[in-house]
Amino acid sequence: MATDLRLPTHKIVHPDKDRFLNEENPFEAMMSRFDRAAELLDLEPGIYQVLRNAEKQLIVSIPVQLDNGNVEVYTGYRVLYNTSRGPAKGGIRFDLQVTLEEVKALAAWMTWKCAVVNIPFGGSKGGVVCDPLKMSVGELERLTRRYTAGIISVLGPDSDVPAPDVNTNERVMAWVMDTYSMRVGHTVTAVVTGKPVEMGGSLGRREATGRGCMLVTKEALEHLGMPVRGTTVSIQGFGNVGSVAAEMLEREGCKITAIGDRSGCIYNPGGIDVVDAIKYVRKHKTLEGYNNGDPISGDELLTLDVDVLLPAALENVITSKNASKVRAKVIVEGANGPTTAGADAILDEKGIFVVPDILANAGGVTVSYFEWVQDRGGYFWSEETVNDRLRDIMTRSFRDVLSLSRQHKVNMRTAAYMLAISRVSTVHKLRGIYA
Repeated sequence: MATDLRLPTHKIVHPDKDRFLNEENPFEAMMSRFDRAAELLDLEPGIYQVLRNAEKQLIVSIPVQLDNGNVEVYTGYRVLYNTSRGPAKGGIRFDLQVTLEEVKALAAWMTWKCAVVNIPFGGSKGGVVCDPLKMSVGELERLTRRYTAGIISVLGPDSDVPAPDVNTNERVMAWVMDTYSMRVGHTVTAVVTGKPVEMGGSLGRREATGRGCMLVTKEALEHLGMPVRGTTVSIQGFGNVGSVAAEMLEREGCKITAIGDRSGCIYNPGGIDVVDAIKYVRKHKTLEGYNNGDPISGDELLTLDVDVLLPAALENVITSKNASKVRAKVIVEGANGPTTAGADAILDEKGIFVVPDILANAGGVTVSYFEWVQDRGGYFWSEETVNDRLRDIMTRSFRDVLSLSRQHKVNMRTAAYMLAISRVSTVHKLRGIYA
């Protein structure tokens, strides 16, 4: 895919360009990056207006009868940001911190993420405001099915395809698929991805995001002339993404010197035995009590003197307040939005090479695309085939973004947004505006 963008000569009016940026508002942070890339692309004003607005935003009330007989009403969201390149694609999260602004930002990020790796999806996201850790399996199932019924008008393999996200998993996707299938009267495996292999899930899907992080880390190290073997890595977040990335980077010869989750963080300059840590977490659910290293704070983990920092947990952990203390040479964003817009310039000034989230963690949606393709065709691939095709897409996408970064003398994040926006805007121009 050529990346020598031929830029038009239009003038964009940015209605909110001079407003004060709340760097912890995820949608404002996303839009500030979008505006920067759109300005460099000299994006046509009409297309600019289309791309800065979500196509659909749903808010649904979800009454659930609890095990004790009481009825609780939860709030759910589903945002389809853009579907010009194909069906919307995006996860569903269950969390007390879910807001419409967050869901809208994540849907936009999914739009750009799918475009960066050039898969034929648009972007969406969903969430329910709840505390799943305090709910029984039965309550979670009733919540999931009623939420699915509430948003079913937008769901479908040709319109909007959910996947797991924060506090959701294969079982939740199975409930979504079953609810949708019962409504339409036949089994539709392609309506969700990230479901159990036994019901149409893809081999390699669970490891895909972490594997993608490993692949782009290796590409970044090669670009910077740094050897993979012996590279020191600290990883914030030891769930599915962080633990898989840690294990695979260790296998490649990296030394994982710090890991952490919500229960605590540990540091071992000699290297942590990642396989042992994963076994511990499988048994105890968190890293709490794991003693293969010295306890450190979450803030300390982010500012260790390491080669690579891989934030793979929360949004807004690297901000204008702590970015100047970050000492890693490379940041690979395994989480969505771990770096605020206010921190970008500080990291640039420090010469830190950042592989942005819309590229770094795109392995998950790429293999979700593979799962959708396999379901649609009724023909399933070996895990080796899945991993080989993932490697091809992630490495090619990294090199596309790097090429654009060099061509326009911008950082990797801006280049990734430029590439994504150019691909989405091209389709809008070709399709025109329906009237």
